[in-house]
Amino acid sequence: MLIGLNNVTFEFGARVIIENATWHILPGDRVGLIGYNGTGKSTILKLLVGEYLPSGGSVEKSRDTTIGYLHQDLLSFDTNDSILEVAMGAFERVKQLEKEIELLGKKMELPSFTGDGPEDEALLHEYSDKLHEMDVLGGYKIHHKTEEVLQGLGFENNSLLRPYKEFSGGWRMRVLLAKMILQQPDVLLLDEPTNHLDLPSIEWLEKYLQHYKGSVVIVSHDKFFLNRMVNKIAEVYQQELHLYTGNYDYYETEKATRIEMQQRAYENQQDYIRQNERLVERFRAKASKAAMAQSIMKKLDKLERVEQVELERPNLRINFKVDKQPGKIIATIKDATKKFGDLTIVENAEAEINRGDKIALIGANGKGKSTLLRMIAGTETFDGERIWGHNVDESFYAQHQLEALNINNTILDEMKECGSGKTEMELRALMGCFLFSGDDVDKKIKILSGGEKARVALAKVITGKGNFLMLDEPTNHLDMHSVELLAEALNKYEGTSILVSHDRFFISKTANTIWEIVDHEIKVFNGPYNEYVDWKERLAKQKAESEKQKEEIKETPVLKIQSQPVHNKQAISSNNTDRDQKKELQKLQKQFSKLEEDINKLNTTKANIESDLGKPDIYADVKRFHQLETDHKNVMQKIQTAEKEYEQLFEKIMALEE
Repeated sequence: MLIGLNNVTFEFGARVIIENATWHILPGDRVGLIGYNGTGKSTILKLLVGEYLPSGGSVEKSRDTTIGYLHQDLLSFDTNDSILEVAMGAFERVKQLEKEIELLGKKMELPSFTGDGPEDEALLHEYSDKLHEMDVLGGYKIHHKTEEVLQGLGFENNSLLRPYKEFSGGWRMRVLLAKMILQQPDVLLLDEPTNHLDLPSIEWLEKYLQHYKGSVVIVSHDKFFLNRMVNKIAEVYQQELHLYTGNYDYYETEKATRIEMQQRAYENQQDYIRQNERLVERFRAKASKAAMAQSIMKKLDKLERVEQVELERPNLRINFKVDKQPGKIIATIKDATKKFGDLTIVENAEAEINRGDKIALIGANGKGKSTLLRMIAGTETFDGERIWGHNVDESFYAQHQLEALNINNTILDEMKECGSGKTEMELRALMGCFLFSGDDVDKKIKILSGGEKARVALAKVITGKGNFLMLDEPTNHLDMHSVELLAEALNKYEGTSILVSHDRFFISKTANTIWEIVDHEIKVFNGPYNEYVDWKERLAKQKAESEKQKEEIKETPVLKIQSQPVHNKQAISSNNTDRDQKKELQKLQKQFSKLEEDINKLNTTKANIESDLGKPDIYADVKRFHQLETDHKNVMQKIQTAEKEYEQLFEKIMALEE
């Protein structure tokens, strides 16, 4: 066991958060810690790291176990250091060694240092030991390793030296996540790690954590992420901790079976109790049967009662209808160009939204998904045309919708004003789906948090009877159950929708078309998300196979071109264009071949430098050592630049060969 809870109870005032919980985290565990909002998931993490002390029971940790804990409170941290420096803070011992080695090196550069005598020999030995420790810790690779992790989490190379304080909260959390996983603790406790990540970063994190040597505990509302990541589920349910061995899908099946069995056992026991109580009533009136009645009553008193299943939330449903039937075409975008200074979002882009489309607009942060959604909604100006179809009644949900709420209204009053035609009872039930239960609906808008206001605004939009919904990150402030309810409702929705989301479960349940902004154009995939993923994987596989064949391409470029089937009629009729393309292709292939040779030479140089750095006698030559360090840094930069150019050339060659 690395860390665990033993019969732990935690009370917050008069409220019991968790009771008699026992849970041991073992090496290799990948655990999803789940439960409805407010049930105590974050509390359990704080108990594990010692931020909270249990009201009863104990928390145990193996002596040498190290723990990394990612949580929202970390955002209070601020610094002028670059994000690269902040992330490299994971390597405290290496950073300390660098300073110690530098100090020793300066001593060895003094005129008084000759290398002879006991003091000089001791200095040399100390210097050698420090360098050896640096080598064992992989200290010469931390810069590259840190860059790799930051890039995986979505940072561009040119932003790594920017000050940490210049970034927003979401990007800061990415830096702190990078630092934490670089520290490689025995146990990683991650509280909503995907909240601030886009799809490419989530996919990168999945692959990274799947090969992580330590144990991982994840609090997340991302069902897709949990299914790929975990081998165990710990659920906080009615103040108890229930453990399951398997991923999230397995947990859902097992929980449903457990609840069904418990309910059946409860009903059977109730039948048994009622039957015996009837016997007691019959026998009690007869003196000859009184003793038997008393015996039955004692037996019932000693009976261990099966608890009735109490659902924390009733089986609510979100239903919304459309008032008007629109025309076949909902909206058309023509020749659309949008720029922010030097940043181009789309250029001469074209797109059409048809009745019945359920579009998911996906991609990395910064590509312009929300901007494009605002362009379609008409709240963002752009060069080009947006043409509405016939009878379109649009509804748009985004963060700015919060400003339209009447802060003096209660939640219930605000919902009554949206014109849904629902009764007060129906509205109360609906708001339960958006995590407002009981008297919560009587709260004033002005006292709500940002997340609560967002849920009210979302509820208003989807109950407004619009036949075209535009939703920007609708699941951000919902828990897993509410996401499922919303996905089910959108799936049954008779209108048309387009949404921006990073929740792959939600996308897979709601979208029949995928849009992605690529090279400033809107690329359309007509099909659900799982087919889109399969298609992307096939493309990646084809690209990898093409890379394997690049030697053949270089050796016989002209024959390769001539053997390709021609599909373009215009190319057949235009020999000049064909010849120009062949010349350009041959030119690029020569550049490609030359660049590949350069990269091989650079890698050979890099290997030689690293080999020299690993030799014990290099420690005695301070100047030579520092020169090798500088050479290593320079060659790494050259390799990165060359590899980037290599990829760009390869893409150009592939485009010409199509």
